[in-house]
Amino acid sequence: MGAPGTARRGPVGEAEYPPLSRRSGWSEGSFSEMKYYEQGTSAERWERARTFFDAKRYSMAADILGGLVEEVPDQVGPRLLLARAYYHSAQLKRAEDQLRVLVERDPAEHYARLMLGRTLQRQGRDAEAEPHLRLASALAGDFAAL
Repeated sequence: MGAPGTARRGPVGEAEYPPLSRRSGWSEGSFSEMKYYEQGTSAERWERARTFFDAKRYSMAADILGGLVEEVPDQVGPRLLLARAYYHSAQLKRAEDQLRVLVERDPAEHYARLMLGRTLQRQGRDAEAEPHLRLASALAGDFAAL
């Protein structure tokens, strides 16, 4: 391979590939470090993460969603799906951290609050989970559960 920043010839020699540059986000070493499913636009990675999640490949979904949440930290959907992927892959502390961010930003987000309660329960922290579960029931209109 040529030096970084130089054009390279294709396998047969007739096609040239553009030089790798820091500006494009690629370097000689980064390609091998990046997994194929972490590449693409935000929308492509979102769809790929949902596909992995639906296939119950929660750790792979979390790998993709972690980078996506860093790019779009204010969007609820990717962060909530990341928390669910962590929950289903038994990464409960990570799930709790993501859910607390959501609940702090929007205290009326009932599904995040329900997930936070369930995550705390699963960690054996029932007393801490109870207020979140009660509030989630009230926000969902399930007053019989109160």
